[in-house]
Amino acid sequence: MKPIIFCLIIATVFFSSCKKFLDEVPKDEISGSQYFAQPEHATNAVNGLYRTGAPQLYDGAGTHYSGAKMFFGPYLTGYIDNEFKGQEVHVQHAQNMTFNATNLSTYFQDIWSILYRGISRANNAIKYIPTTPGLSDTQRNQLLGESRFFRAMGYFQLARLFGEVPLITEPYEGLENLNVTKSSLEEVYNLITSDLEFVVNEAELASSTMANNAGRITQGTAATLLADVYLTMSGYPLQKNEYTKSAAVAKSIINSGVYQLTTHDRNADGTVNLNSTAYNKLRRVDNNSSEYIYYFEFAIGISTSTHVHWAFPSTAASFTAFAITNNAYGPSTTFLRGYNSDGDLRIQEKQYFHSSLTRPNGTVLNFAPSPYMWMDDEATFETASSGKDLAIYTYSDVLLIAAEAIALSEGVTDEALNYLTQVRSRAFWKTDANQLKQSLAGLSVEQFVQEVWKERYRELVFEGRQWFDVQRTRMFPVPVGNASGEIRFEPVVGHANGKGAIIQEKHLLLPIPTDEIQRNPSLVQNPGY
Repeated sequence: MKPIIFCLIIATVFFSSCKKFLDEVPKDEISGSQYFAQPEHATNAVNGLYRTGAPQLYDGAGTHYSGAKMFFGPYLTGYIDNEFKGQEVHVQHAQNMTFNATNLSTYFQDIWSILYRGISRANNAIKYIPTTPGLSDTQRNQLLGESRFFRAMGYFQLARLFGEVPLITEPYEGLENLNVTKSSLEEVYNLITSDLEFVVNEAELASSTMANNAGRITQGTAATLLADVYLTMSGYPLQKNEYTKSAAVAKSIINSGVYQLTTHDRNADGTVNLNSTAYNKLRRVDNNSSEYIYYFEFAIGISTSTHVHWAFPSTAASFTAFAITNNAYGPSTTFLRGYNSDGDLRIQEKQYFHSSLTRPNGTVLNFAPSPYMWMDDEATFETASSGKDLAIYTYSDVLLIAAEAIALSEGVTDEALNYLTQVRSRAFWKTDANQLKQSLAGLSVEQFVQEVWKERYRELVFEGRQWFDVQRTRMFPVPVGNASGEIRFEPVVGHANGKGAIIQEKHLLLPIPTDEIQRNPSLVQNPGY
């Protein structure tokens, strides 16, 4: 059983056994200082942060038809589709750019509430862990570090999705935090970076992978989020030029030696074994100790993955062990043209995507490309239940952050070339790595950075970075040619997305949900809504 989820179960059993106490003194009437009376209370409070707030947007529990909340950004590009969008109106509004504060108020309110609920719980832990009796200094620092990591992650999502938002750093213990006005985006990011700098430099987190740290975040996890934050701050709308900081943090992760890219297995003649490529090896494992930097944890019988249901279209359900399948994250034909059909291993059948299933009678069911990386063989054909963890940040992400940030702060150095080449050469299986590096060496900074963007588009498709990259670069990716893999980047405002809907300036942020504005009259709606 997985450690974090197991701890949450123990906490649930403990509190259930105290039913008489809870009936007499409802938990919502117990002050934080009363609850944080033992070390276990602090640990349980932090354990809960792994499954609430920002991480919850990736979960997908109970959303077989609608898709996880983090799919909304990719839907906005028009390059990712959902078979059941006829009944899932948020997909239609995203792709058609017709969403507003009213027609998706409930959907946006769910996102808003999930994020602030996680922040509230983190604030509670941050306030009371320092005075919890029985904790050693190291335990206290580590628990504070984990709490501040998840608070930062929550505000990072809020800032990218909604822009300026209320900045709340204290627990809800009275009426003073109910009607809070928006803080500036710079103030929000100042809190995010302050939290993450503490986590990286002072929290005494393990210098290992999550998989080797009982599923808990590590120094590398926090540093990766910080590098991403600095990269985002450097782009629109802040344009703070924090590329030097982003590069330094990313390089510290790389130089730690903790992480590495998974490699392809090869046949006796030296050719790549297509059944045991790096991508198939990553697909089969629960979590990869050397490549996965941060992941969302699932466990069979406790909190199972819905993503495995999204690895097939609805027509495949009767040939699997699942009652429901839905290609809720289906790449469009246009999107797939961003991969070189011959040279890029990721686009080959049964690598990143698949489009066929052999039925029990030996015949083949063909379908539109679906996420093969989320397929779990045992769950698909036997158990209908998967505990395979979901990667959110990988080592590829760090290499690409480093390549971009170095180029924009130091120029196209040999170091930047090496980092981009590592990601690209794994994908371009038929091309020598030195040849790939040489093809990049003579590029200008702008040209090189766009090559990094291309690899982010291709490599990080399942991490859902597409719309966030559009936001910070203000450039929209346009695959050109017939599966040549060439991608052109064009100014996003006034551009059509993959479904032909025109992207306006206002669309780069979501509207504050009407329900939230009615609840908190101090809020001002985002421009254009």
